[in-house]
Amino acid sequence: MPSSPPFLGFPDRLADDRVPRVAIFGAGHGSTYPGKDSGGHALAADAIRAASQDDAALVEHWDFDLGGPLFDGKPVSCIDAGDIATTMHDNAGNRFRIEAKTREVLALPAVPILLGGDCSVTIPFLAGFADREPIWVLQIDAHIDWRDEVHGERHGYSSPMHRASEMPHVAGMVQVGLRSVGSARITEIEAARRYGSRFVTAREVHAQGVEAALRHIPQGARVVVTLDCDSLDPGIMPGVAARTPGGLTYTQMIDLIAGLGRRARIAGFDLVEFYPPADIDGLSALTAARLLVNIVGTIVRQV
Repeated sequence: MPSSPPFLGFPDRLADDRVPRVAIFGAGHGSTYPGKDSGGHALAADAIRAASQDDAALVEHWDFDLGGPLFDGKPVSCIDAGDIATTMHDNAGNRFRIEAKTREVLALPAVPILLGGDCSVTIPFLAGFADREPIWVLQIDAHIDWRDEVHGERHGYSSPMHRASEMPHVAGMVQVGLRSVGSARITEIEAARRYGSRFVTAREVHAQGVEAALRHIPQGARVVVTLDCDSLDPGIMPGVAARTPGGLTYTQMIDLIAGLGRRARIAGFDLVEFYPPADIDGLSALTAARLLVNIVGTIVRQV
């Protein structure tokens, strides 16, 4: 179990052998680059859990983001399974454990929610959906994360969408929230476009609304969402390693989540790149916790 109380006080298993609709788990480390330290990102899951505790007693209250209580008047159907034991620089071992846990949750069957960690954890998380129905990937991020390798590591935080494009079970990809400059070279942009990825900049969302992204996702598709916290504007999400002005607002983000739930089926979700050492007065942890509430509420409302 986590060292802090579980997210929103959720149990680690449901009574009467009921199968959960949603299962949350954390993974502090993925594939860390040589000479880099991922310890700051490993603090994220428990910081988000701690930020949720003020609302733990309010789960049955009306939530105006969702238009009703979190579980829509039904029994609790989400568990917090705690954290996978990951070790910095045990890259292959971490990937194995994250993928295995994802497969374990899907076999329940439940919708897995992964709390990272930097976004290298996204690669084994997506790999865990192999041998199932095809998925689309909705990446919400300031950056396209399409590097082939960095310092000889092909599974680090700059490469998750490139690795996803190589997975046979990934049917398509939409990348939303893009802005400013990042790790992308012209070659990465060209490779992503050749693959068929749909780019939606933050400015397009500001001008056109979330439909600028949703229109690229086929009706009824199974979608795995990977939400990099730097997709949000640093005014509400300062706790990231690469603050970039002009990001998405909280309202745009919850509208995107709700719109996706109506258009498609959310098959999995990860929240990555929250960096607690850079947070200001717990604002990022609070925002991340509220986004998770919206994801859980949207998933449990899916037919």
